Amino acid sequence: MNKTILNIIRFVALILFQVFVVNHIRLGGYVHPYVYVIFVMLLPINIPNWQLLLSGFGIGLAVDLFCGTPGLHAGATTFMAFCRPFILDLLSGHQKYENVQSPNLNQLDGIWFVKYTSCMVLVHHLFLFVAESFSFRLFGQVLLRILISAPVSVFLIMMILYIFKSDKKRDSR
Repeated sequence: MNKTILNIIRFVALILFQVFVVNHIRLGGYVHPYVYVIFVMLLPINIPNWQLLLSGFGIGLAVDLFCGTPGLHAGATTFMAFCRPFILDLLSGHQKYENVQSPNLNQLDGIWFVKYTSCMVLVHHLFLFVAESFSFRLFGQVLLRILISAPVSVFLIMMILYIFKSDKKRDSR
């Protein structure tokens, strides 16, 4: 399937899943999982930075429009997209991704991918919850929300990616 069509389908599906399913999961007042960040995480490694930032802004803006949060998700996903090349460099060390088109479970190690997901989710949640509270008085609550929501988001993201992971035997036929 064409990569552009796949990304459009992923974009729409993740927004709909976030808005109509994940946003209605009630796990207490401090747990707010966000799985739509998968879209930015799975974009190709060699994507130009302007497209990466625009894609992050676009999916964040779409979630903002559905959730009534003017600019919070757009800012958080744009910041996450901005940090993505640095996170990839940090996790790769001296290795470069020669044969890897995009960071996914089929091409990269599962433990590496959990680290990558955790870093990306922490960056997103840190920006989102700090921008939402916009006060140092609520620092403890913001920190608690980040520390509780991030592992739940990482768990849901990994579950979604394992469910939709393509089987290499199936791909070779």
